[in-house]
Amino acid sequence: MRFSQNIALITGAGSGIGKATAIRLADEGAKVILVGRTKSKLEAVATEINRTKRIPMAEIFQADVSDEEDVKELAEYVNIHFGDLHILINNAGGSKHSKILETTGKDWDYVQNANLRSVFLVSKMLGRLMVKKAQEEHGEHGRAIVNVASLSGHQAGAHIPHYSAAKAGVINFTRALALELAPYKVRVNSISPGFIETPLTENGLQNERFVKAIERNTALGRVGKVEEIANVIAFVASDEASYMTGIDVLVDGGWLIK
Repeated sequence: MRFSQNIALITGAGSGIGKATAIRLADEGAKVILVGRTKSKLEAVATEINRTKRIPMAEIFQADVSDEEDVKELAEYVNIHFGDLHILINNAGGSKHSKILETTGKDWDYVQNANLRSVFLVSKMLGRLMVKKAQEEHGEHGRAIVNVASLSGHQAGAHIPHYSAAKAGVINFTRALALELAPYKVRVNSISPGFIETPLTENGLQNERFVKAIERNTALGRVGKVEEIANVIAFVASDEASYMTGIDVLVDGGWLIK
């Protein structure tokens, strides 16, 4: 129960890594705020979490975290209803496939907004509350922000130029934010998953040749699972990682060393 008495907010919590992370944190005692654009998905995750608990441990907030007004409303909601935030997981994102010379400005902006602007806005708005509470407590209790980046932020992927650029931006933004928030004992780190079974990769993983190529080029010889990413996020968000900040943790099955 590493997160007992903690309040955690997870963006993109309706499926994939966000859902797995929300379940993991709630299982270890956190009150979780599930944020996403699709209300029905959030409700399904909240129901799954709450039906196994003595008291409700999950609440939802529908928002597009790339929209500044939505994020302002989210920050107000957290402040009014909870008055504190111990853990922030910036997981929301999205991608499209296109070659650089064929990428439209609209598609570029969509992917940048979904993956990088959202991290900036949520970290800014919710980070203010985290800093305020940390100052009131004189840094007695550590708080943590974990941004979900990607292997693509380290190694550019074919036909995802906007996604690769955005995720590289998340990694460097994480470092900048870590420096800024360190005096308040708010740690900021990022996680870079490799090829993981998620709704985002579902179509590609239905292609046997594609899967075989991943298995061949990954040291551990397989695609990863969302629970394996949630495990690492939980560690980095916990007090067990109290001396880690400004770091990106690759969870890629050994792709980059192959």
